[in-house]
Amino acid sequence: MLKLRYLFEDFELAKRALENWAHDTASLDGLLRQFRISSNAIYPFACGGNTCFLRLSPAGEKLRDNLAGELEYIMYLQAHGYAAPCPVPAQNGKYLTTVSKDSTEYYACAFRKVPGIPIEDTDYSEEIMLAYGNALAQLHNLSSAFSPKTKKWAHDEVFVWIKQTLTEYHAPESALRELETLMHEFSALPMRQDNYGLVHYDFEPDNVFYDPGSKKCSVIDFDDSMYHWYALDLEQVFDCLKQELGADALPSAKDSFLRGYTKLRPYTQEMEDSLVLMRRFIDLYGYARLIRCVSEHFRTEPEWLIKLRLKLNRII
Repeated sequence: MLKLRYLFEDFELAKRALENWAHDTASLDGLLRQFRISSNAIYPFACGGNTCFLRLSPAGEKLRDNLAGELEYIMYLQAHGYAAPCPVPAQNGKYLTTVSKDSTEYYACAFRKVPGIPIEDTDYSEEIMLAYGNALAQLHNLSSAFSPKTKKWAHDEVFVWIKQTLTEYHAPESALRELETLMHEFSALPMRQDNYGLVHYDFEPDNVFYDPGSKKCSVIDFDDSMYHWYALDLEQVFDCLKQELGADALPSAKDSFLRGYTKLRPYTQEMEDSLVLMRRFIDLYGYARLIRCVSEHFRTEPEWLIKLRLKLNRII
């Protein structure tokens, strides 16, 4: 989640950024209104008959190497036949560029829309769950063989960021104690090529699209990917399935997902045993991001922001 100051739409900034990309100006205003802002600002636009998405990331919120590493990883996946969003080069041939407004710099990149519908909008059938699990196994297999030129950050660097954030935003001592405990427990985990690599981090039903025609999945939103244990991606999936379907329907969906996963990659007892630890990492990282987000206050706030703040504070 971005800091609250960046959650307001900025069509002028989006249009300025899109001067770097070929786009259909006639449809632009209507498409821009379909924006979405959370961990980035996403603005739809049309280019050569294709629906594309401009992504704007404030430089103060993102590490440039993480964004460059993400683009390198996505292009590696595509080169190996994996259905990831196709990055759209700017007119100067670059995939990552910058744009400024009011002394604030933003990183800009663009992607082509992937086929299919988000899994969260499906019936979570056995066929879809099999494809969902298969897509994650494919991703982990490719990650195991990936050797980047620009490396994204790893779990230990995220721990450093969490500590800085908890300290800066005056988190309670209990949060800092949990951080120290997690750092100790993760340091004891075995780290091998088969269990540790570049994870997606947000392999959730809203970021995975199922195509009924091909019966395969496309995956978007690699922004939060990091080097971590592969079990983390599985914990994110299981937790989301529980929230979406309820505890009663979870065993069946989880079984179908894992049958899809284990067609290509083993799901070990070691992974199962580490899920609780992965959840604790996810929760603490999310907590740090949220207290940073809600720390900002404005003299006057629109109703949507007041409601969002209340929601985020409940999560915190």
